[in-house]
Amino acid sequence: MTAPLKACALSELPEEGALRVELDGKPVCIARSGGTVYAIGDICSHADVSLSEGDVEDGHIECWLHGSMFDLATGAPTGLPATKPVPTYAVTVEGDSVLVQMES
Repeated sequence: MTAPLKACALSELPEEGALRVELDGKPVCIARSGGTVYAIGDICSHADVSLSEGDVEDGHIECWLHGSMFDLATGAPTGLPATKPVPTYAVTVEGDSVLVQMES
């Protein structure tokens, strides 16, 4: 198992929102909703656009282009037009550091 990577500072994340980072050459969306921090693939499975530019609410993120919704905990689509999940990654918060485990 590889060591977790520092994605960002917790203080950089809005209370309900997301930001894009690149880890191991992959775009990752770091999101916070309801006090929980999540890491999911940043590319919408329906259209090749950044999910981190969408709205975060109630543990979900909405793609800004066509309105697809994804569960931040599972990556599962919860609103059309997306029908395929996006990858999720384990997150640990240590102090002000958000760490993401890219591989198991």
